[in-house]
Amino acid sequence: MSDTLVIIPTYNEKENIAAIIQKVFSLRKDFEILVVDDNSPDGTSYIVEELIAEYAGELHILKRKGKNGLGTAYIAGFKWALERKYEYMIEMDADFSHNPEDLERLYNACKVDGAEVSIGSRYVQGVNVVNWPMKRVLLSYFASKYVKVVTSLPLNDATAGFVCYNRIVLETINLDKIRFVGYAFQIEMKFKAWKFKFKIKEVPVIFTDRTLGESKMSKSIMTEAIFGIINMKFRSFFQDYKR
Repeated sequence: MSDTLVIIPTYNEKENIAAIIQKVFSLRKDFEILVVDDNSPDGTSYIVEELIAEYAGELHILKRKGKNGLGTAYIAGFKWALERKYEYMIEMDADFSHNPEDLERLYNACKVDGAEVSIGSRYVQGVNVVNWPMKRVLLSYFASKYVKVVTSLPLNDATAGFVCYNRIVLETINLDKIRFVGYAFQIEMKFKAWKFKFKIKEVPVIFTDRTLGESKMSKSIMTEAIFGIINMKFRSFFQDYKR
């Protein structure tokens, strides 16, 4: 059994899922994978189930009944992992926007360098984004700046979705009280880890926009992030972050 579980949420990722699974399992470091599928109508889960026979004991699937948001998918995956003996849990997209080759770097930032949260950061060394239109680059970049100003969170890429968590972090954060379900979930998780004084390290990565499948970004997700962050900061004044 590997000490690290890579959690990949999916909704209509049939074009990417087999390739991303095979790439992760080709790495020198042994990882296990949990695919959290939200009842994809394109048959993503069937592709994963066929591969489970090939990667028995290494590849797992958690099938949910509907599309309930990125945050709830990751929380379901975290809870699944915490019921088992994994020491590290890594969030990763299915569409190759996160390079599987960087998994080992995120893992080593925690295992070797002592971080309790490591983040695949697009903005720690300039702007490392490929194939995004300039409008979206600016939106993402200034979103992280906005989060930094509002929350004082000392990170360059607060919205990053390529993250490794040490088990102790997920055991300390009350996952049942995570409020956001869209991309703001990523901000809330990092904010709470920081408030609990866990050691966070940003690891520079190059983010490459998907070439297959469709983006799940929407206006409602952006609205949640923009206005929810202010509310999150306000609520933090009345919460206890002792551990």
